[in-house]
Amino acid sequence: MLLPGTFLGVWNLLSISAEHSASSLSGAWIQAHGHAQIFGWIGTFIIGIGYYSLSKMGAIPAFAARRAWTSWMLWTAGVLLRWCANVTLWHWRILLPLSAAFELSGFLIFFLTISRHKSNSPRRHPETWMLLVVASTFGFLLLLLFNAALAVVLAGRAAGPEIPHGLDQRFLVLATWGVPVPAVWGFNARWLPAFMGLPRSRTRGLGIAMLLMAAGVMLAFIGYFGVAFTVLLTAAVAASASLRIFSRAERPAILQGVHRFFPAFVRLSYVWLVISALLSVWAAAADRNGGIWGASRHALTVGFLAGMIFAIAPRILPAFAGGRELYSRTLMLISGALLNLGCLLRVASEIPAYEGHYRFAWQVLPGSAVIELTAVTLFALNIALTEVRAPKPVVDSTLYQISSTPKATQI
Repeated sequence: MLLPGTFLGVWNLLSISAEHSASSLSGAWIQAHGHAQIFGWIGTFIIGIGYYSLSKMGAIPAFAARRAWTSWMLWTAGVLLRWCANVTLWHWRILLPLSAAFELSGFLIFFLTISRHKSNSPRRHPETWMLLVVASTFGFLLLLLFNAALAVVLAGRAAGPEIPHGLDQRFLVLATWGVPVPAVWGFNARWLPAFMGLPRSRTRGLGIAMLLMAAGVMLAFIGYFGVAFTVLLTAAVAASASLRIFSRAERPAILQGVHRFFPAFVRLSYVWLVISALLSVWAAAADRNGGIWGASRHALTVGFLAGMIFAIAPRILPAFAGGRELYSRTLMLISGALLNLGCLLRVASEIPAYEGHYRFAWQVLPGSAVIELTAVTLFALNIALTEVRAPKPVVDSTLYQISSTPKATQI
């Protein structure tokens, strides 16, 4: 699911750079790229990790595995149909609502399955990290209902599958800040104290960050973008401080199977989160041609979300897949470094190019796309080669204990 959105994104950027204008490209193609990235890659990752993690932390019934396969097939089919409808326009009035129905059905199976989760924790009230994950799950459900309604309306009334700009702006805030961001905060609160040797997260601060995030998304949904992104910037800073991402480690980071730059990549992701929020505040006040908005979204989706997955996936997926060992730590380093370099070039050049300040910036944009595509290819290759390796006799005991005990720092 990583490749359709990535390849289309590179093609889109090459086309835009050649014409020196974003208006030369179909909006449906741009939205196909975004949908494949957010729903196809990040959404699939969140659902998969949700199935696995919740099954380790509580009493999920045995038939959940069968439900997970059904959920995965419906979800994947829905994302691919949406991509095909937007790119080819072949019977898009049928494919668009059908894809939304498949995605919603796949997610509802996931939602109904995890709703039967019973925590093994002795605490009467759920921990803050779990509340963040639950908030993300409900945000995901709201997003898919909104997506289904838009698909039906577009299929019945619109001239094409492209979501109108005003609605798309609201849709994107919910699809990014309202779903994957709180999920990342929640799982980070659960895993990073052990993985990075950090002090325990401040639960009250995380709760405040969650409330600010929800308020910011709602304000953006009703059109108050300037106030909304100021609130979301505050939420990003509060979450970073509460997770203690930049605090000095209390004990050595556990780098079993991953490159020693793992903590640096995680911290760099949170730098991108704050940069994205700052750019969004600027965009709400001064954007004219989409350059600042585009840079802010790229900083969030690539710098923060993809950067976090590039850091976390090599740490957790080999253990989840039966105790395998990551194929190459060097590939992890190269792919992570290239992703951040490509994101830096994209964000730094998109604003002066789109806003018409410096024409030479158009020459940088294609290079940033190629660098990011190389990073994605190396990351996917590293994970694929890891999956085909024989499992080790001993699994990652650290991750197993994090998944099985109430205390995230118990090693």
